[in-house]
Amino acid sequence: MITQDENSEIMLKPLVFRIDENTPEVVKNVLLERGWNKYNEDVQDVADWNLYWRTSAFPMIDHNNVKPWQRLNHHPGTTRLTRKDYLERHLKHMKGIYGASLYAFSPLTFIMPNDYSKFVAEYSREKEALGTKPSYWICKPAELSRGRGIIIFSDLKDLIFDCATVVQKYISNPFLIARYKCDLRIYVCVAGFQPLTIYLYQEGLVRFATEKFDLNNLKNNCAHLTNSSVNKAGASYKKNKEGVGRGCKWTLSKFFIYLRSQDVDDLLLRQRINHLVILTILSIAPSVPSASNCFELFGFDILIDDKFKPWLLEVNVSPGLSLDCSTDVSVKRKLIHDIIELMHFKQTHLTKIKKEPGKASGHQPHISWTGINKDRVCETSKHWCKISWAEGKKDRDQETPGQWINISHFGQKNVVYASSRHTSHSKETCMSSNIFSLLQGKAYNNDLIDVQKKVQVFPKEISTVKLREMKASRDSVSPAFPKIRSRQTTFKPFRLFPSSESCKRKKNIIPYFLSDKGMRPSSHVGDFVLIFPFNEATLAATKNGLNLKKVIHEFQRLVNKQLTSEATNISLHKKTSQGNSMT
Repeated sequence: MITQDENSEIMLKPLVFRIDENTPEVVKNVLLERGWNKYNEDVQDVADWNLYWRTSAFPMIDHNNVKPWQRLNHHPGTTRLTRKDYLERHLKHMKGIYGASLYAFSPLTFIMPNDYSKFVAEYSREKEALGTKPSYWICKPAELSRGRGIIIFSDLKDLIFDCATVVQKYISNPFLIARYKCDLRIYVCVAGFQPLTIYLYQEGLVRFATEKFDLNNLKNNCAHLTNSSVNKAGASYKKNKEGVGRGCKWTLSKFFIYLRSQDVDDLLLRQRINHLVILTILSIAPSVPSASNCFELFGFDILIDDKFKPWLLEVNVSPGLSLDCSTDVSVKRKLIHDIIELMHFKQTHLTKIKKEPGKASGHQPHISWTGINKDRVCETSKHWCKISWAEGKKDRDQETPGQWINISHFGQKNVVYASSRHTSHSKETCMSSNIFSLLQGKAYNNDLIDVQKKVQVFPKEISTVKLREMKASRDSVSPAFPKIRSRQTTFKPFRLFPSSESCKRKKNIIPYFLSDKGMRPSSHVGDFVLIFPFNEATLAATKNGLNLKKVIHEFQRLVNKQLTSEATNISLHKKTSQGNSMT
């Protein structure tokens, strides 16, 4: 049996995060807690990091130069969703193609100044229809956030704007808790747009206005706006408000517990929110530029009216991650932890050769198999060299009955010998007989647990003939075990990172993360739940470009099925109630 060279030692290379001066403190703290190192450009190579997290968007050159082991926390083109005027244009486009009823979660909106004449016409028509009853509108600057520049008005003469602005129908019948208005901050992570993969976070925030709702006083922002940045400055923020408590935030789970206590069908409301999120992201998905190894965390602001209909207010990129209260801490810290889990970052095992006195400096390093991660790392010269190891052989993991089946992946690819004397090898030449026998002699399972517990060192040289003789001498090979030798792989020489040559041929780079192209996304990670694709048909409709027409067709089928089920449940509930009253 081949044993580890006594001159080598197993090391764990920490993952590295890169930030800028505006990156939220909670992101840095969570990553440090998880054992990550902060990137130092003075001592580290330009590409020696795994995650770059910042508040502002990345220039397209950063997306073009991203390496297979790296992730950026923004996807290009997402301002199409987060600028209020752009969002309205995309939703209006979808309404024109697929019908206004499908996108009825968006309030009537006008983009100023272009739509001013249309707005005045609608305002006059509604005023004539309502007679003496007032109509309510809200004016929002297209590019501002945190409640800045918002005006709520009923009289047209109060409408004032000096920049790109949207004017929306104000939802004047919001769901109130103890007469306080609230809205929901729903966190959504798009793990990729090609193929489209959407996760919705099950926890979130409920943000309260700190003054009681009053349509007779439209200038009281603390009664009509739920932005915490507005209400923190209010006189009632620290007061113990009846039914709400101190501050201005609940967790989303507390909100749904409250709804259940009021006999509200919270599951139906969750379904409607899921539909709203999917349809909103679908409105921009076909036009988003292609980019790999990036993700986007959105903050959807959703208002619930007194009939429990969700309304989309706006979508935020880089949603606020400041920790202003205990509710923020409980939600946002775990949110960051779960995002890191969702991105499948793994630390890398490697073998580092100890330098002995009298040994030539050109001693050839050995490469170790890494079971915990799906890539291998070697040390040559002053650089760490990453070699992608997992292409992902599909093997199904059965989940809870009734759920969509999840698929895990394992495999091998690009096993490369570190010696500069060799440029191409067969798989037999690169693989040690010990690893091969380990794979052959153990039970075949989804995660290759037995392999993951082993870290072995390659011999300096081993002939193909000798390897075959050693393999033939083994008599414990299970006949049912798939022969990994039969999988043909072409091995190419690798270049020392961070050379740009090896990263220019983007089309040949194997997806490094499970959510990337060619991999089936996990159904849930932490509190993140996959909401798109939601069945096999929508998965197929996203593989070779987004087939939007097919996706919308499947979505309408899903909605119709849920409506039928809802109607059946209501009918059964009525019959049960009538039966109980008769008895």
